[in-house]
This record gives sequence, structure tokens and C-alpha cells, in this order.
Amino acid sequence: MDKITVKLEAIEATSMSALIAHGAESWVAQEVARAIRVAEAKHNLICGLYYLESYCKQLKTGRVKGDADPVVTRPKGASVAVDAGFGFAQAAFFRGLPQALDTARAMGTCSLAICHAHTCTSLGYFTEQIAIAGFIGIGFTNASAVVSPPGGKTALLGTNPIAMAIPERNGGIAFQFDQSTSAVALGKITMAAAAGETIPLGWAVDAEGNPTEDPKAALAGSLVSAGGYKGYGFGLMAEVLAAAVTGSVNSVNVKGLKVPEGPPHDLGQFYFIVDPLMHSGDTFWDRIATVEDGVSAQDGARLPGTGFTMPSEVELDARLWNSVLELAS
Repeated sequence: MDKITVKLEAIEATSMSALIAHGAESWVAQEVARAIRVAEAKHNLICGLYYLESYCKQLKTGRVKGDADPVVTRPKGASVAVDAGFGFAQAAFFRGLPQALDTARAMGTCSLAICHAHTCTSLGYFTEQIAIAGFIGIGFTNASAVVSPPGGKTALLGTNPIAMAIPERNGGIAFQFDQSTSAVALGKITMAAAAGETIPLGWAVDAEGNPTEDPKAALAGSLVSAGGYKGYGFGLMAEVLAAAVTGSVNSVNVKGLKVPEGPPHDLGQFYFIVDPLMHSGDTFWDRIATVEDGVSAQDGARLPGTGFTMPSEVELDARLWNSVLELAS
């Protein structure tokens, strides 16, 4: 597989050009392209350029609305809602975040509901922004049904990620995590199938509910929850908050996220934004420091999301980058 080194600025600019060429408004394309850039920088391959072709195809078919104008409302004192209008989640979040942060500053907390949106791909991309602003960010979303309940064989939930980001005392992020509630993200199985590789037992079951190492059998069957019943409970929690609370769609009613044609994703994302000093004041920082010190004292251990330095360029599959250039042209 040939590799090529590409600057992050080029990834963002070329992604933006591709999205505009396929019908996205420039400001919308900018927000989506920025998220792609960050995903590639963090080697989160299934949330970066991997999705660009499907974004472009779905813009052409109208499955995602590139000209949607998100509507921001405040249903109650400590809540903000954004109707994405079947457009990109990145654009809807961009519109709603400033008012949500202002609300959290005034009220101590705010719930932010992104309703009727396209897939947000990387949930941590959004909770990270909340933490950088000085607040605790907790996020939930759902996706097309690929996870069966423990003991079952029919998919009911999506990979239904949850994410959390904690601010640092002097700015930045103390630590963060972004994880699917399934044993693994679906993209890892599709990539294994495309590469002709096997998958570990415990990731998925086949159509009969039997554990499998064959990614193609897994795609014909379903994924399993991380930690069995425990992970399934977190997946249900994400389903309730992302689908029921936002009035968006249940996982079972979402067609494959990368399928070019079909109804809009209509997915929801739900965020809790919390002032970390609201109850304990500066004691909050002391408690976080205790956790940080306990981890750093152990060789080989680290808090999730720490130790990352933003690069200026990354290595890409040359074929992937050529396809991106073609989309932009």
C-alpha cells in the first residue's frame, strides 16, 4: 500500500472544496472539513476522510442537506436545542454551542440537544470543544442498528457512542474518552472485511448468534456490547438520550450511514455541559489532580486522551488521497 505525506491544512481545504463541489454551503463545509482534519490528525481513520466520499454522494442525492440552516431554541432555562434540519451535525453544533456555553455560565449547567442531524462521526470532537471552553462535556449519540441484545441475534441498537471531556485548571483538556458502547466500532469490522483479515472473538456474532472471527459473517450478523450486559446498559442510555429525548430516530429505523440514497439519518446527539466549579469550587481541581497523580505514578499508565501533540501532517494511503482530490475537482 503506497503512502503519501499530506499536511493537515491540505486535508481540511481539499475536504472543504469537495463538500462545496457536491452542494454544501461554504460555512457548513468548513465545519465538516475541520472535523475531518482533527480525526485524521488523531488517526481516528473511520471518522476522517473515510467518510468524505459518502458525505459527497449523500449531498448529491439529498440524503444530507448541505444548505440546511440550523434553528437554535431555548426550551427551558438550562437547555438549548438545535434543529439541524437533516443537515450536518457539525454545523448544528457550531450554531448551538455558543448559546449553550452562555447558559452553562449563567445556570451552572446546560443540556444541549442536536436534533434531526446527519451522523456526527466522532462524538469526542464535540465534547472536546466543551472542555476547551472550561466545562465538563458529556455526550451521547446513536447510529444505525448493528448491536444485538445479550443472548439475542437481531440488531436493536447502534454502536451508540458515549464521550466525556474534562477541562484542565489552566486551560486545555485534563483527559477525555470517546468510545462506542459496542465491543468495537463497526468501521473496524468493515475495514477488516475489505482487507481480508479476521477479527477477534468477542467482537460480533453471525446471523445465528454464534461468536465469529469472520468479518463478513459479522456484517451479516451483529456486533455485541462491550462488557455484555454492562455495555448494553450504556447503549440503552445513549439510545434514550439521543433518540427519545431529542425526538430523533431510533437506531432500528436508520438505514446504513454510508448508503448513498435513502431517507435522512435524522439522528440526535445529546450533551450535558457542566460548570466544574459549581458545587466544590477549586476543590474540583484538587480531586482531578489526585486522579492524574495516581495514574502518572504508574509506569505505562496514562489517562485517556492525554499525551497527544497535534501534528502538522499525516501519512495517508495514496489511493485514498487521490480519491479525495478527485472529489474536490
